[in-house]
Amino acid sequence: MRRFLCLLTVLCVQLMPAGAAELGDDGLYLQPWFSDSFLELADDLDEATAEGKDLLVLFEQKGCPYCREMHQVNFERDEIVSHLKEHFVVVQLNLWGAREVVDMNGGSLEERDLAAQWGINFTPTSVIFSKDDGETAEVFRMPGYFKPFHFLKSLEYVSSDAYKDQIFQRFLQAEFEALAQNGLTPEVW
Repeated sequence: MRRFLCLLTVLCVQLMPAGAAELGDDGLYLQPWFSDSFLELADDLDEATAEGKDLLVLFEQKGCPYCREMHQVNFERDEIVSHLKEHFVVVQLNLWGAREVVDMNGGSLEERDLAAQWGINFTPTSVIFSKDDGETAEVFRMPGYFKPFHFLKSLEYVSSDAYKDQIFQRFLQAEFEALAQNGLTPEVW
């Protein structure tokens, strides 16, 4: 039995991706480029704005298979991680967490209460904030897991400011058309 468990452990380790994300003590996957935030979101947005970036608040929960997929698939792609690092400050929150968060209006509440207040129903959910002319606004939301192509295009939609002129579906349609003109078909499944 002991040999079987050792063999099973070796096989499981070999099947994990080489750069597999690590689990933190709270059961959430960690990324070294996530912001080490004091969870004062207005300050996080001010910091992001000062760096020419937007703020991405990422809600996850322990045991979420789609959160694992995002970390082990999307966040293993250089083009996605590079884009995130260049254009966003990422703050991770726990859907059921009890850490104190100061929201955009200065109110103090637990992570789980903020999630309820913001209507977060799925994990992972990414909520992106921008500051334009001193005004704070939620500019895009990814409710649930987006495959790598759609995830990256969502980030580009925000970082290019395309959200100011068109809806995401039109932006995405234009991206598909541009790829088709070059004889390319994106991997969307």
